[in-house]
Formats: sequence, structure tokens, C-alpha cells
Amino acid sequence: MQWTLVIPLKPLALAKSRLADTATDGLRPGLALAFAEDTVAAALASPAVRDVAVVTDDALAGRVLAALGARIVADEPRGGLNAALTHGAAAVRAFRPDSPLAALNADLPALRPSELARVLEAALEFPRSFLPDAAGIGTTLLAVAAGRELLPEFGTDSRARHRTSGAVELRPEGVDSVRQDVDTGEDLRAALSLGVGPRTAAAAARLLIPGQ
Repeated sequence: MQWTLVIPLKPLALAKSRLADTATDGLRPGLALAFAEDTVAAALASPAVRDVAVVTDDALAGRVLAALGARIVADEPRGGLNAALTHGAAAVRAFRPDSPLAALNADLPALRPSELARVLEAALEFPRSFLPDAAGIGTTLLAVAAGRELLPEFGTDSRARHRTSGAVELRPEGVDSVRQDVDTGEDLRAALSLGVGPRTAAAAARLLIPGQ
């Protein structure tokens, strides 16, 4: 069983403001795009993934990620992350009605295709499930079976909100790369220690990161 993934990406100029202590205003858009490129490339390389839909209104990101093989869905609601995911899921259901579907963060630059496959295999056992982030507070993946509503609750304390909403928390071992999203400089250092994709490595080389 192969999955369709929905990946939301806000306009690059607005992305990754919490990396201000690590990257300047001029570097953050490129860094956010590099994260998304490495995430999409790794996702498409996973044997568990059939295709990827990216929900974005950023023209540059749309062109670059489409060139990697992603389907681009315009963020018509422009109502934030959860609205974008709900819209993207509906668009996916229009052409993949019988496919299991998962929302995945766009900032997983260390993502390993095999680890993503392990998470999605675990998700097949449940109608709706999620994977918490490395910090244990947020969520990096929310999965639903065919015919089920995504009902995303991303944002502050999303781990608790997804559990309260009835989603099963997934606990597979050895999937650190799927849990390590990047919001802060500390997160970026953790991702670099795992080993990031080539685009993030190139972008990060322009930063001064203590310990790297």
C-alpha cells in the first residue's frame, strides 16, 4: 500500500522566523526552501510513497518542488497551516480517493526514505494516527486511512491536541529523521548531526553554527 503525502509550505519570505538567531533575513528563505526540497526528495524516494502534493502559494517554491516531482496545490484558503492541509487533502482525495493520506512537515531536512516507510507502515494499522516531533510537543506526521478525514490540529501543543482528537500516537523505533523538524538553531544542529540532504547541507554551509 502506497501513500499520498500532503506537505504544506508557507511563503518563503515568511518562513522560519525562529531561526533569526542562526540565519539572517536574507538567508532564511533559501534555508526554508532547502529544507522543503530535501524533504520532498526523500519522501518521493520512499518505497511507501506514491506521490506528494505540496500546498503553497510561493511561486519559486512551486517551480522548484514541481521539478522534483511534487504536485503543486495552490493554498486557496490562505487561512494558515490547518486550513492549507484540509484543502490539500481534499484536492488529493479528488484524484486519489482510495489512497491512504498523510500530512508531513516541510522542514525535515534529515528525512530518510526508509524511516518514513517504517512510520507509514505502522500507520496502516490505524484509521488515524500521528508521529510526535523530537521535542515531544509537536507533530511531524498525521496519517489517515482511505475515506477518513485528516482533521489536522497542527500548531502549538499539537501532540496533545492530536491525541485528544482521537488519533493514535505512533511509537516506531529508529525513526529520528522523521521526527526532527527544524524551527530553531538548536533543531538545525540536531538535524545536521543526523545528516541532512544535499540542499540543506549547502545552505547551512553559509551559516555560522557553533559546534558544526
